[in-house]
Amino acid sequence: MAATADEAGGLPRAGYLGPEGTFSEEALLGSSRTGTLTPVGLASIYETVMALRAGELDWAVVPIENSLEGSISVTLDLLAGEASDVEIVGEALLRVRHALIASGPVELEQIDTVLTHPQVPGQCSRFLRTELARARVLPASSTAEAVRTVVGDTRPGRAAIGTVLAARIYGGTIVRDAVQDRDDNETRFVWLARSGEPREAPLEQAGGSAWRTSLLFWGSGAEHAGWLVRCLQEFAQRDINLTKIESRPRREELGNYVFFADLAARGEEPRVLEALAGLREICEEVRVLGSYPAADSPVGTLAPAPDPR
Repeated sequence: MAATADEAGGLPRAGYLGPEGTFSEEALLGSSRTGTLTPVGLASIYETVMALRAGELDWAVVPIENSLEGSISVTLDLLAGEASDVEIVGEALLRVRHALIASGPVELEQIDTVLTHPQVPGQCSRFLRTELARARVLPASSTAEAVRTVVGDTRPGRAAIGTVLAARIYGGTIVRDAVQDRDDNETRFVWLARSGEPREAPLEQAGGSAWRTSLLFWGSGAEHAGWLVRCLQEFAQRDINLTKIESRPRREELGNYVFFADLAARGEEPRVLEALAGLREICEEVRVLGSYPAADSPVGTLAPAPDPR
């Protein structure tokens, strides 16, 4: 197992979906205390989490939910499967601001191709539908990679949807700022650490008094009427608020699902422990993914530089 940076005498390492200039990097830098870690950009969310599991990182910061597009399925699937040996130790909210970026000045009607991360078009659907209706949208591994590709491409008519930070890093031109459907668009990111040796996330804001506990559960009784209601009653009868619940395929037979839930409570509270004990009598597996302070306000994204004209 590779030694992490602090074991070798440097700062702890925190991984994120790279390269430089992604929203993941903004979430990492915006939520952590200055000078407490070394950011490490990786090519995908999967590689980021796998590097954490391999001991190459001390934390991984990955997106888990967007206010417009919902949950990030790759993150949930990793937590339910290959990354069952990591846990959530913190969270951060990021106010998401998308920009249309090109290699130089260009009119919208000249753009025929837009590159961006697959999660982004749904957050900018109104702009794409009305302003760039004739442009095709192609996927990139990240918004920053889309910007880097477009800036280095000499072909006309290509643009990317990404961050202002990426435009600054790679020398792109902001053609149109704030192309997201809503100005209150937010993404929730989670800080992950290895189970059994969880490290406290070096958050700039530790959150308020509210806590969140994330868990998953599934059981063979799910095919029977009322099974899910029985599961949820374990929380309702103890006055535990579920702020989120959803299902994902267990990747077995069609119709087999794992359920994810977020509780507005601390995992060590007696009522939560009682609810989990009751849930385990109904389910084949109940796993707490983490209990951590809930972020009470978003960190901001960079605004574009003032127009000098």
